[in-house]
Amino acid sequence: MENIKKYNISDHELEIRDFTIDDLAPTFHLGEKLFTLNKTPNLYRVWDEYEVINFFQSDSDHCITAFVDGLYAGFVLGTLIEKRKSEIKYGYLVWIGVDQNYKRMGIASNLFEEFKERMTLGGATTLMIDTQADNQAAIEFFKSKGFDSPQDHVYYSMKTKNHIQGKMDEDK
Repeated sequence: MENIKKYNISDHELEIRDFTIDDLAPTFHLGEKLFTLNKTPNLYRVWDEYEVINFFQSDSDHCITAFVDGLYAGFVLGTLIEKRKSEIKYGYLVWIGVDQNYKRMGIASNLFEEFKERMTLGGATTLMIDTQADNQAAIEFFKSKGFDSPQDHVYYSMKTKNHIQGKMDEDK
């Protein structure tokens, strides 16, 4: 049974629904546009077609898409984390993206609210997100949704000898 919700926003019809197999390609391609090396170097390293496929296969109940007037507009990919030997469940919003053509229309808010509702119905007691420390738009968005108590997280990367050799090979 497909879960579909419809809203009127800015004189347009917004449809929020379950992720289907037909959403794999547009989700992947939108993510490629949003999670680029220049904008999000940490996230870029893990965004690939397998990321989308894995969520679809393992967490399809927590994958949601948005359409505006029948056109693909955005997505949420998340998971429900259940700790062994614990009654605590965490809803983890891993990816959220809205096409630039539909920014500032409330689509991300509607996607988030649907995600939150599904997580709550699934028994989640806590919702979690993460974003890059310099992504002010995401930070402000999540604060507006009630997230607080940000935790510092340090991420390091290091180029290996193979990277340097690959660069030298390209220069030949």
